[in-house]
Amino acid sequence: MIVVFEGLILSFWLLLICVVGIAKDGPVGLVIFYEQEVQDRAIEMGLTSKEKIKKISIISSIALFLPMVTVIPVIVYFYNGASGFMDCFIQLAIIYLIAGLFDRMFIDWWWVGHTKAWIIPGTEEFMPYIYGKTLAVKWLGTLVGFPILAAIISAVITLLM
Repeated sequence: MIVVFEGLILSFWLLLICVVGIAKDGPVGLVIFYEQEVQDRAIEMGLTSKEKIKKISIISSIALFLPMVTVIPVIVYFYNGASGFMDCFIQLAIIYLIAGLFDRMFIDWWWVGHTKAWIIPGTEEFMPYIYGKTLAVKWLGTLVGFPILAAIISAVITLLM
């Protein structure tokens, strides 16, 4: 049951990153999560620059993935007391899948897809912002990529401990 709570905490962390990311400049602040044509239009309209996009991409990647590959495994191993590959893998996979499903269902589908919070004026022609190949890749990353990440981290932990 603790892993469900930890999955919700990771989901909240993702939500917090999104809220902070759009707080100052609106959705342009996280234009890195949009398709390339939306990014190009935002640059064309003078809302952002390639340099800003690159900087935000680096900051967001660190804020999102560093806790996933460091803090969460440390919690699973030391706090939850995971022992052995399978125990660690199952706990990590559950935590990652909860956060991934939260991202797909709440953030992508509802917040981005069904509210006005993520609309960048002048890019409405590209709506819905998450579609086709990107949507498929995100779901594949959630349902296949996160368990693979959990397996890799679990193997490393098992070998080191």
